[in-house]
Amino acid sequence: MRTTDFRLADALGNSLGDKRLDILRRIGETGSISSAARAAGVSYKAAWQAIETLANLAGTPLVAKAVGGSGGGGANLTPAGITLLATAEKLDRARAAVLAELTEAGDSEALPGQTRTSAGVGVGVGARTTRDDREGSGHRGEGHPAPGLGPIQATTALGLKTSMRNHLPCRVVAIRASGALVSVSLALADGSTLASRITRESVELLDLRPDMPALALCKATAVTIAARLAEQPGRNHLAGKVARVQRAGEGAEISILLGSGLHLVGFAQAGHGLKRGMAAEAAIEESAVVIGVAG
Repeated sequence: MRTTDFRLADALGNSLGDKRLDILRRIGETGSISSAARAAGVSYKAAWQAIETLANLAGTPLVAKAVGGSGGGGANLTPAGITLLATAEKLDRARAAVLAELTEAGDSEALPGQTRTSAGVGVGVGARTTRDDREGSGHRGEGHPAPGLGPIQATTALGLKTSMRNHLPCRVVAIRASGALVSVSLALADGSTLASRITRESVELLDLRPDMPALALCKATAVTIAARLAEQPGRNHLAGKVARVQRAGEGAEISILLGSGLHLVGFAQAGHGLKRGMAAEAAIEESAVVIGVAG
């Protein structure tokens, strides 16, 4: 198969450290999805999610199921799956060589790449989505420490373009089961926290663990802003000062400066009465917070 026959670039993660590519590689080695899942330390369901996500990005099947036989069947990589892994290995070697060269030169700058998200949609090399994020993308104010993204992770994050206006650098604090889902606590630079409610499969595929750097992402339309908001279970509550007010229909699009020095963009209803410099509060449903990590 020619590499032009499928979207090779869209299916490539930042490196072979991407859990999805690791699962694909193990399927090729073992001929079994269940064995690959066990070896990668994820559930069978998460392994299937990884395969399906990569196939969607590539635009072609990467794994073929072998039905029947004395062993009950298995799984093999398609030609596209083999090509994808071979290309990923070449990119990994090239990336390692460039990073080694930069290290020798005393420069810790990183290569742009991919950020994986808990939404289950990988944005690959060269991929584009509906909107380039500008405001509310995690600019810090004066006097606040960096939220924890190192130069490699920060440069990688810049390669991600989504329709979500809010990109907030943070660190994973805790991961707790919450019914059928998982609640992940994320800390901003000033110690304030956000909770994200995601699936167990997303936790496994992102390889989330305490103290790792991450990005909390959410749409501006998922953020409600007002002078005062009642706290509710399952909803994040953040306080800040109004930095910008722009009329939007009967209400307004508002950017507030959080205590962490980050900007958060959301919407206020008609009659909000907010003006620049005033105190304001923002509410975000936990299920609306997407987690992104460097691949």
